[in-house]
Amino acid sequence: MVTAQNGETVKVHYTGMFSDGQVFDSSINREPLEFTIGEGSVIPGFDSAIVGMKVGENKTITIPCAEAYGERNDNAIATIDRSQLPEGLEPSIGQQLSASRPDGTGAIVTITKVEENTITVDGNHPLAGKDLTFDLTLVGIK
Repeated sequence: MVTAQNGETVKVHYTGMFSDGQVFDSSINREPLEFTIGEGSVIPGFDSAIVGMKVGENKTITIPCAEAYGERNDNAIATIDRSQLPEGLEPSIGQQLSASRPDGTGAIVTITKVEENTITVDGNHPLAGKDLTFDLTLVGIK
């Protein structure tokens, strides 16, 4: 039987969970995730877990944070003056903003603290520092 290989486009149903079993994302009740293995469009541990699977096969994997969204980086947390925010923006905890890194590339940051004159933003991915467990089902290989 044909198995999924690097460079092939696949469709996968998944349910992602934290170590305590809490679900953080799932493709169940929507279209399966479609991606090309090895292209870098999904986290490395997810990508490599699909290699060798057969259509219809199920598996559960745990991806250490290093192969998922990496360790949390305290240098990605910054306090900025509210005057740097766009005019009229009323910041709130959990709100995401577009920002520019010192090298000019874009980033998404999440507001974690709002004070009178400053806000604290976190540039870490919300899943950084977490080991992730996925229930996977290979639905198709193109």
